[in-house]
Amino acid sequence: MVTGFATRRKELLAECEVKPELFDKVLPRLEEFMVPFVESFSRTELVGHAGTFVSGLLSDLESKNAESIAYRHGQERMPLQWFLGVSKWDHKPLNNELVKQVETAIGDKDGVLVFDPSGFHKSGRSSVGVARQWCGRLGKVDNCQIAIYMGYVTQHEHALVDVRLYLPKEWTTDKQRMKKAGVPKDTKYKTRHELCLEMLVTHGKTLSHSWIAGDDEMGRPAWFQKALHDLNERYLLAVPSNTLIRDLEIDAPVHLLTGAAKGRPWIRMEK
Repeated sequence: MVTGFATRRKELLAECEVKPELFDKVLPRLEEFMVPFVESFSRTELVGHAGTFVSGLLSDLESKNAESIAYRHGQERMPLQWFLGVSKWDHKPLNNELVKQVETAIGDKDGVLVFDPSGFHKSGRSSVGVARQWCGRLGKVDNCQIAIYMGYVTQHEHALVDVRLYLPKEWTTDKQRMKKAGVPKDTKYKTRHELCLEMLVTHGKTLSHSWIAGDDEMGRPAWFQKALHDLNERYLLAVPSNTLIRDLEIDAPVHLLTGAAKGRPWIRMEK
């Protein structure tokens, strides 16, 4: 799994390589691109910080953190860091604008919404949501953060449209730790599947689709499948090979002594 991810990551990064000089043509268009995303900002300095940060992400900086980006633009680091980590602005209008643009560009009635958790290896305990938990990239339990992504796939293209950071219970029950990390105090614990449903309810009506898809982590709990059914969603979710099921299309066996029907046997999916 780790080897496969490393290979695919290398391929994706190669596709993303752009010569630095091309950005000279891109940057004049950046301000126009940003307009619908920053319309919800109430102050002009927030619009400026957003433009600075995005242009920094598109630059050839090796380390694209707030400090490096600010210095690249001849600015002090504190205002940009404050904008990213402390300033109270609502990200939802920006996310909704992204979803709307994706639907306009590649929307299709046969589209598929894909949910997928992804882990990021971390050291220490300070990063929000970091804990010892299963990290798919490493193929083992380790210290990491987990993000739940919502992707949109059609015959035309594919795009990521939303994301939620998973907070383990050890975080949501530790108020001091939450406060120190800047997590809003009204944040409650939600399972990874609850986060998926939250994104689905938020964007499902905007993004034309016919199916929901996910890996075996998504398909493991039966209640999640029922929740999708209750939302009138069609879904195709992988399940672990050791999942036990009953085949309802076969006749129930008969007890040899009493002649009464017995319950259908449980069998593993792999069989």
